[in-house]
Amino acid sequence: QVQLVESGGGSVQAGGSLRLSCAASEDTFNGYPIHWFRQAPGKEREFVAGINWSGGSVSYADSVKGRFTISRDHAKNTVYLQMNSLKPEDTAVYYCNAVLGMKTQLNWGQGTQVTVSS
Repeated sequence: QVQLVESGGGSVQAGGSLRLSCAASEDTFNGYPIHWFRQAPGKEREFVAGINWSGGSVSYADSVKGRFTISRDHAKNTVYLQMNSLKPEDTAVYYCNAVLGMKTQLNWGQGTQVTVSS
């Protein structure tokens, strides 16, 4: 079974940048879109960005449009989330998952913590 592992989180000042990675445990190509989600304390997990493996199309939550960029590297079986102009409101644990039919397909991992201070 494919597993996704998130990394790249950290602590930054507002306006700073981070690049998150979502690495697959194997090079199996299933064509599933990969989405980034985040969950802040006391809040539900929310969609952040998505990328379609087959079509290369991307989508973003309104809250991150213009600041975050999702991309992929097929050779490394990795999806990235470049986060620029970070805001304190971006503070959360970030997760990635494969999505099909508007439903996540894999067990949630540990995620990676992003903390943005003002």
